[in-house]
Amino acid sequence: MPQVDKDLQEIASQPRPQGRTLRNAGLIALAVAVTAAATGLVLRWRHEAAVKHWTVTQAVPVISFAMPQPDGSASQLVLPGDIQAWFDAPTYARVNGYLKNWYFDYGAHVKAGQFLAEIEAPDLDASFAAAKARLTNSKAGVNVREAELAFAKTTYERWRNSPKGVVSAQETTAKKGDFDSATARLNASLADVNVAQDEVDRLGALEGFKRVIAPFDGVVTERNTDVGALINAGSGVGGGSGPVLFRVADVHKMRIFVQVPQRMSADIREGQKADLHLPQFPDKSFDAAVATTARAINQSARTLLVELHANNPDGVLQPGSYTEVHFNLPPDPNILSVPTNTLIFRQNGLEVAVIGEDDRIVVKKISIGRNLGSRVEVLNGLAPSDRVVISPPDSLAAGDLVRIAGQASPSGERAGAGADAEKNLAPDAKATERTQ
Repeated sequence: MPQVDKDLQEIASQPRPQGRTLRNAGLIALAVAVTAAATGLVLRWRHEAAVKHWTVTQAVPVISFAMPQPDGSASQLVLPGDIQAWFDAPTYARVNGYLKNWYFDYGAHVKAGQFLAEIEAPDLDASFAAAKARLTNSKAGVNVREAELAFAKTTYERWRNSPKGVVSAQETTAKKGDFDSATARLNASLADVNVAQDEVDRLGALEGFKRVIAPFDGVVTERNTDVGALINAGSGVGGGSGPVLFRVADVHKMRIFVQVPQRMSADIREGQKADLHLPQFPDKSFDAAVATTARAINQSARTLLVELHANNPDGVLQPGSYTEVHFNLPPDPNILSVPTNTLIFRQNGLEVAVIGEDDRIVVKKISIGRNLGSRVEVLNGLAPSDRVVISPPDSLAAGDLVRIAGQASPSGERAGAGADAEKNLAPDAKATERTQ
């Protein structure tokens, strides 16, 4: 017990801390804690703001654009065409009968007036002979009427010139009547002769049609008859029943007919040069020139008929051939072209996305022309100053905000640097986690 009392006395004799010192220590500790908490909150807020800004920035699509280019080079317009002969004449029979002989076959070169064939027409020959007989008879009748007229004239003149009182006035009047009647009968006979002569001339002309002749210099492209075939006169149209016997084509020069779409018709002018490409001559082209146009649009097809002429001295071009006509068109500065990967195919038709002045998308509807491979002509809907989006995303719509690749964002970052921004944000996130 004496030892315990001694220890208590020693403890009681030690100095005790003052109350102010304890309060100051508590305040310092509280300030440190508040400061640490505030710092953590500020860092967290900054991190959240940075993440939010980065997220918003990354939500804006990064795009590239291309400027429309004017069509500064000459181009070609390729259209199908039909080659026809300079002259093409189907030859029909003008008389009925049987084919006696033909003298030229397919591919034969003939001259104008040469006989192509000869027709036997016994009915026509009989009618012609009868007509000539009627003409001879009519002429004989004229001779009789002339004799009658001469006798009636002499008698009338003798009665008329007789002294007064020798013949009566009644007899003189009767003789005059005989003279007038003889004159009328002669005129009727002369009219019969004219009728008979006309019939002979008509049948004589038909006799000439027994020989089928070539209408012009050319090539026989068809022969649709043979020896002994029954020949019917007529053309097969307008009630006729005759078939085409021969067809002759003049091929020294050819006509080419092309149907040009209405939209392209303004580019075609008389004298314009063109090239002809035929399937049977894949390595060869032929020169042609626009001769004329129909100067009217076909309402059913909405096309303009264009006629071209091409010389054919060697006869290589054949009537009825198909050809591709290549028109050489001058450059049109009013037509623009854009890359094909800028086109948008949606429910509203063909469109492109254009970057507006505020970097927001404007969707424009366009009309295209020819496909140039990697580019396509734009006939209307675009201006040369438009910035057309290349490979636009499917989700891109009018009014969307976009960033141009390589252009700095408002935060100082360059478009396409999303990975770098994410790396820069990572240390802040880790600091926040340590603070928490």
